[in-house]
Amino acid sequence: MKYRSFFGLDTPALRELPGASKGTYVGFEADVEKRDAVVEAFRHAWLAYERDAMGDDEYHPISHMGSNLTAAGGIGYTVVDSIDTMLLMGLTEEYERARDWVATNMTFDRDANFNTFETTIRVLGGLLAAHHLSNEEPIFLEKAKELADRILPVFETESGLPLSMVNLGKREGVPDRDNNGLVSTAEAATLQLEFRYLSFLTDEDVYWKKAERVMAVIKAARMAPGLASIFMNPKDGKFVTSAIRLGSRGDSFYEYLLKQYVQTDLTEDVYKDMYDYTMDAIHSHLVQKSMESGLTYTSELVPERDQNNQMSWRLMPKQDFLVCFFGGSLMLGATRTGSLVHPVSRPPLPEELSETGQRDWRTGAELIKTCMATHDTKTGLAPEIAHFRIPTDGLERTMPYAPKDWYIKGARPGAPAPYDARYILRPETVESLFIAFRLTGDQRYRDYGWNIFSAIQTHCRIESGGFASIINVDDVPAEHEDKMETFLMSETLKYLFLLFSDGDVVPLDKYVFNTEAHPLPIFTPTIRTGFS
Repeated sequence: MKYRSFFGLDTPALRELPGASKGTYVGFEADVEKRDAVVEAFRHAWLAYERDAMGDDEYHPISHMGSNLTAAGGIGYTVVDSIDTMLLMGLTEEYERARDWVATNMTFDRDANFNTFETTIRVLGGLLAAHHLSNEEPIFLEKAKELADRILPVFETESGLPLSMVNLGKREGVPDRDNNGLVSTAEAATLQLEFRYLSFLTDEDVYWKKAERVMAVIKAARMAPGLASIFMNPKDGKFVTSAIRLGSRGDSFYEYLLKQYVQTDLTEDVYKDMYDYTMDAIHSHLVQKSMESGLTYTSELVPERDQNNQMSWRLMPKQDFLVCFFGGSLMLGATRTGSLVHPVSRPPLPEELSETGQRDWRTGAELIKTCMATHDTKTGLAPEIAHFRIPTDGLERTMPYAPKDWYIKGARPGAPAPYDARYILRPETVESLFIAFRLTGDQRYRDYGWNIFSAIQTHCRIESGGFASIINVDDVPAEHEDKMETFLMSETLKYLFLLFSDGDVVPLDKYVFNTEAHPLPIFTPTIRTGFS
């Protein structure tokens, strides 16, 4: 048994890394009762959508209505985002109806602007995962190729960075006027898994070359500390002075640095090098500890100019819910880029990881602990944004009731809830719990996940069907917002299902998940990286 020596069964001394305990190890067998409860919740969400809004991009469970992203019509965001979850859960009848909708009703011939990034991760990624998990049902690859061909024109810029929007009907890239034509770093650097896998399937390298060019531009434009600001200019391929953070508009850039290395079966060292360099910078500049309990969190760097037009960077103790993907990502990275042996044990032995790997593992485990601390609310759900206390914040005078470690900015007893207080069914914490469990077999991660699932069931479930976002995580009974994000079925419930499933279901040594939780197979590439 490969776990015997690690768990002290053959040796008197037990060496453990944080976040993996002998006392809470349970192994990787399915928790059938909890897994099936998640399947029931998925069916509750899907059947309501199918009843009221089949084919529409989005669903509103309180009004029992669907809506589309453009006036020209939708492209089935919710349908395609959900299909691979159905396949994993064994929901054959639901899957067949969804597949038939794709085959007979889905069209991309819409004279309207769609977000390049969202369309790629949700629709292209969903089609590719559905193709694989359905034993290569041809319609999914046909639709994926058509969609990618319609998206390709976004890369026709001076630098090769993609434009933020695409008119699918006209097959034209469209600048984002709301951001003066800039593209966010996450939008530009979170297309690569999908386009490269499509190239692998079709043996047409144009998809990968267009997406890979983006990574070469980003590497060439690299800022001195090794971090990336959240906006780039498609004209010159340079970073624009803007905030540096692991949250919105930055998050999945950091995620895909690791995942591109993983997807290519650890063969493309350029992505490992970019990842390692960036993780060093994050630890040097962004990782902080909270004031009272020493919770680990990632701060933001915000550019400011003084009266003499001199720029400086201010550290802001603010962490988006979106950042909670990073704990699991760091732990995974520790076992891939930071391992001295391959594969490592589950959980890894300290001597199997390099010094950097142990650092990343430790930080990842501590970040998960912090993300779980932000679930310490009346609903048991975490807010959209958490701010952390620092000695100079002055809150003991202006907000004497503020907690000592973290708080929701703008929250006041009896006052309307600020935007930061909402929970919109986000998956990032349970994503990290899933990864951490698969790397350790530690029961604590299943316990955390079950607590979150139970809170969603209690406060977000609409009895007539579906789930809704809530306005304030610290208010009971919860006030609902009439929207069910597509990532509930694509990510949140999928990761919870996998958390309680057998460890052989979508194993981490054979699959990589895109940022919308669509599992894509790991493969040895036939096209080599074109930069170093």
